[in-house]
Amino acid sequence: MTEILSAETRGPVLGPLFESGWKMADKRDAITKTYKFDDFVDAFGWMTRAAIWAEKWGHHPEWLNVYNSVTVTLTTHDVGGLSALDAKLARKMDGL
Repeated sequence: MTEILSAETRGPVLGPLFESGWKMADKRDAITKTYKFDDFVDAFGWMTRAAIWAEKWGHHPEWLNVYNSVTVTLTTHDVGGLSALDAKLARKMDGL
């Protein structure tokens, strides 16, 4: 079962993500990042690749696409905050 990240694990798990541009979302236990692409097709292609992984892992992002940018917010609704699944999906998105 997925669990919320403990105070002890947050630093080691989230620290590398903050270094790659992720930040805490305002007023909620979630992380967010905006990705920029050359154009809409590149942004949508990235979203498609990310969606395949999200579906495979059963963990779906909140996201907004406007032309060449995609803003992603990750949180685990089932536990009411950040979990290891959020960090896993964030790392995958960074790698795509």
